[in-house]
Amino acid sequence: MIKRAKKLTVRILIGIVGLCVIAFSALLLISGVFEPQKYLEPWSKNYAQQFKDPRIQLCADGLLAGSGHNMQPWKIKLDKNDPMVFYLYSDSKKMTDKVDPLSRQMMVTQGAFLEYVKVAGNESGYTTDIKLFPDGQYDESNLSKSMDTKPVAKVTLTKTAPQKSNLYDAIYQPDTNRGPYKTTKLTSDQQRLLEGLNNEDGISIKIYQDTDNLDKIGKYAMQSAGIEAALNRAIEESSAVFRANEFDKNKYRYGYSVEGQGTTGIMKHILQGLLTIFPSLNTGKASTDNFIKATQTSVDSTPAYVMIISNDNSREKQIESGMLYSRLILNAHTVGLAMQPLSQSIEEYPEMKDVYDHIHRDYAPDGGTIQMLLRVGQPINQTPLSMRRDINDLIVKN
Repeated sequence: MIKRAKKLTVRILIGIVGLCVIAFSALLLISGVFEPQKYLEPWSKNYAQQFKDPRIQLCADGLLAGSGHNMQPWKIKLDKNDPMVFYLYSDSKKMTDKVDPLSRQMMVTQGAFLEYVKVAGNESGYTTDIKLFPDGQYDESNLSKSMDTKPVAKVTLTKTAPQKSNLYDAIYQPDTNRGPYKTTKLTSDQQRLLEGLNNEDGISIKIYQDTDNLDKIGKYAMQSAGIEAALNRAIEESSAVFRANEFDKNKYRYGYSVEGQGTTGIMKHILQGLLTIFPSLNTGKASTDNFIKATQTSVDSTPAYVMIISNDNSREKQIESGMLYSRLILNAHTVGLAMQPLSQSIEEYPEMKDVYDHIHRDYAPDGGTIQMLLRVGQPINQTPLSMRRDINDLIVKN
């Protein structure tokens, strides 16, 4: 009798183990564990170098720049008559108007792209002359149409001697690290480096790492995260561009994925499999709780904040702020620092107005605009690479 019971127990255990193995294997397959990661191809230096047209080559490096929601809202039009000229357009189909109703962040993203192109050009032996809004300003009353018809910038390349720089290598590092940072303050050399990067008139860089400002800015970050987490339209906008598995990441190549919070390896595939089967794990209360928890983790491990503040909020200043933002990121990489935007408190939708007004009263009292709020520090862990589109998908066919 006892022997039969033991045999039965062993069979049950074997059955349970077998079911666990089947379930585990199923999660990996649903995640796309064997799917080639085409969405990471642009991160290889060989990717940009394969193109003979220098304009495409530099734009292939440009698309590694950071962008809101990782939307990569760039379109490229190659000049048919001049092989050294291209035009940068905003992609109106990649607008995130629930959290960026005035498309200010969209313009910052355009500047981020242009700065990466500039750095890549210096490395390859091309100067980049950038003329903003060569065909005139946007019609703000019909913004999406203006984005489709009027370029953000005309970029003219001129052949010159290559200028080797460690900034170019920094292009190939992730622009954002959302993980915890060491509590070590920025050194005086690091602070001088970052503050000295500004060469734009009417734009300033401010670094805060004293206890009072860390506490004050951290409270703004948490307050604004709570507001955004309770805003269904904002959460739905983010959820719509969440890519739950490798198949979706290869299909879309822009938006969010689990790597954004540093999840890698087998755990990434287990989580992706679960989120594919149970998408509700990333929606509703679960999504808002995760967002607030992640923001709290970021705030609690931030040794310093950086603000980019412009004296006006013109489209030009927004783009120039984006270029400065990329300069900050690339130079920070060269001295072992990482950055993460904390954008919620400076967004312009109605529910955020009170927080927006208060943070501007405290940090831009003379009527300026905080274009970027970033945490900066020495990361404890490296962060995974994020999705990038195929450069050919950005090029407008004439």
